[in-house]
Amino acid sequence: MEPSKAPEIFLKPYNPALEEPQMLELWEKSGYANPDVCVEKGVTKPDAETFSIVLPPPNVTGILHMGSALMVVIEDIVVRAARMQGKRTLWIPGTDSAAIATQARVEKDIQKSEKKTRHDLGREELLRRIDVFVEENKSIIINQFKKMGASLDWSRCAYTMDEKRYAAVMEAFVRMHAAGLIYRGQRIVNWDPKGQTTISDDEIVYEERTAKLVTFTYSHEFPIPIATTRLETKVGDTAVAVHPDDGRYAGLVGKEYDAVFCGVPIHVKIVADPSVDPSFGTGALGVTPAHSHTDWEIADRHDLLRPQVIDEKARMTIEGALKGKKTMEAREIILEWLKKENLLIKEEEIPQNVATAERTGGIVEPLPKLQWFLDVNKPIAKRSGKTLKELMRDAVESGETEIFPKHFEKVYFNWIDNLRDWCISRQIWFGHRIPAWFRKDERGNIVDTIVGVEGPSSAKASEGTWEQDSDTLDTWFSSGLWTFSTLGWPEETDDLKTYHPTSLLETGYDILFFWVARMILMSQFHLGEIPFRKVLLHGIVRDGQGRKISKSLGNNIDPLDMSAKYGMDAVRMSLIAGMAPGTDSKISEEKIRGYKHFANKLWNITRFVLENYGSATSINSDDQKLVDEAKDVATEVSANIDNFRLDLAADQVYHFVWDRFAAEILEESKPIFRGGGEAAASRAHTLYAILNTSLKLLHPFMPFVTEAIWQQLPQPSSAQGSGGARKESDFLMVAKWPLLRSSSAKDFGRAQ
Repeated sequence: MEPSKAPEIFLKPYNPALEEPQMLELWEKSGYANPDVCVEKGVTKPDAETFSIVLPPPNVTGILHMGSALMVVIEDIVVRAARMQGKRTLWIPGTDSAAIATQARVEKDIQKSEKKTRHDLGREELLRRIDVFVEENKSIIINQFKKMGASLDWSRCAYTMDEKRYAAVMEAFVRMHAAGLIYRGQRIVNWDPKGQTTISDDEIVYEERTAKLVTFTYSHEFPIPIATTRLETKVGDTAVAVHPDDGRYAGLVGKEYDAVFCGVPIHVKIVADPSVDPSFGTGALGVTPAHSHTDWEIADRHDLLRPQVIDEKARMTIEGALKGKKTMEAREIILEWLKKENLLIKEEEIPQNVATAERTGGIVEPLPKLQWFLDVNKPIAKRSGKTLKELMRDAVESGETEIFPKHFEKVYFNWIDNLRDWCISRQIWFGHRIPAWFRKDERGNIVDTIVGVEGPSSAKASEGTWEQDSDTLDTWFSSGLWTFSTLGWPEETDDLKTYHPTSLLETGYDILFFWVARMILMSQFHLGEIPFRKVLLHGIVRDGQGRKISKSLGNNIDPLDMSAKYGMDAVRMSLIAGMAPGTDSKISEEKIRGYKHFANKLWNITRFVLENYGSATSINSDDQKLVDEAKDVATEVSANIDNFRLDLAADQVYHFVWDRFAAEILEESKPIFRGGGEAAASRAHTLYAILNTSLKLLHPFMPFVTEAIWQQLPQPSSAQGSGGARKESDFLMVAKWPLLRSSSAKDFGRAQ
């Protein structure tokens, strides 16, 4: 019996636990994830078309889950394909401080172990502890992404709080302040009593709960009944608003009434305002200016007082029996008082969306606070008088930035139309500290303010004591700069000139507003250009039953645990299979197990092809048809990748390799090889060419097994005289994509 021509490694089943670490080491040593290295080594032309993308930065102290794994897989597929197509490809990695979550985690640990709060420690000590925590944990998520096979250029890794990004954030703030877009003012904000900080509209999670809608009057003399689910705020009412066209109340507009409501003196004016819906409830709205965004705006239009009756800890501040009570407790006290005074008209249970803080779960309180805001409606001179909202709309409306799937563009425009000025300050210590300094008089009133990267000059410092604003910036402010701060902005770097605007942004549809819109806003203002040409949105990964993966359901599937059992290629394929852009996808252990079998099938196919490997001077017409068939598959797969139908591309190459190549072509080849002669030589060369093509088409999806096989294929030097059937590159990750080829099998095998 002749010894096998296939390398000995193929005599055993594919072992991902053995091969994956070796491939990771080979890729890292090659440096090919760095486009500069690709140019230096001649695998990419210096003037090649660029392809650039930033990795949505994960929490620096986070861990990999199926959602982030899906993101990595999608982006790596697109990146690997672009690199193999000869593009100057850059995928920039980085991590985000996730300031609120990170500080909360460290504070919780300190409270648990030392029974101390951040105020006991002081700002400097807390920040030192957070830095230690970050340093100890930041390598975890980075190493997990590497294990996924992500071909990121780690030499360009960034962190939102590193020195260069910190400088970029400070510069961005100062420039936007100088343009009159950033201002400090007293406005209603979303206050998280649990986290003790403001949060943006987009950081609110609405939970449907059962609420009690109470209809009542302030006193027996008051002529209009009103309805509310938040009785505790009614001690802060200063008006009742009705619609100007509502005939029921036309004769009452302008009248004012005094009452003592649950022991609290109130003065209520009846005003006509077009924002009121006359068909809802009684058609009358009790106006609480200090505790509602809508009511604050009504107060602006009618010059109403704004008494605050709830504090930062969600307790009542008003003098009397309610003082110091929690809001929910005060609500029940007022309800009992209404019943006692015969002012209650009716009460009914209704479903209500309750605003909660995404990070802490606390119920959000609208409170008036002195905060920093970004004006989205102010005309910008250097941008042709357009506002930030108009610049954000123009980027997508003009087609400069395309969103896939396209129906999300409508969602994007709707969000812009309803966008309020963005509250960018946060009452936490960890983060980018606002570059503003205040000088106060002996009574504590601010008499001078300086905004700048450097702070007060020596001349200014001599005028008195200056204190830097203690607030930090919303994490999304720094993340909004990500496409250009990672490329060296505000410096005019070669990277910035070469790779910006980036080619693609890929992320979950759930942060379209959090991040995507804000990056467009920031890039349009600071650079006068879009941050990316295309946006690809993916959905949520669900379990095999279609349920959202969560701890409470106990249905979490850890991607690294699954990788240890079945190999990372199997995890990658199972994530992408059946995942159309913008839609949710399902994953299960059974699904992952199936793709492990596919990896082993590819391994066995290779063994058969190499066992029959030999030279050929030409191929016959039947084999040419097989070559053409493989070319057609490559064309279809390429088109689907270009159109971001990665699910279809994966499915096509999977079925071609398993159902056509393995099940039919290889089986048909066995009698041909037994017959020998020119037909056998032609078929051997053809099979090698098809294997070569299949490996390339599969590589973006299953990089480990395909690269492991590629490393075992005949090297160029050992393939001389073999009829041209050889690999043209030492690494599959930089081999030429199948469409960059000639049409004959002889050259097809070499150029594939």
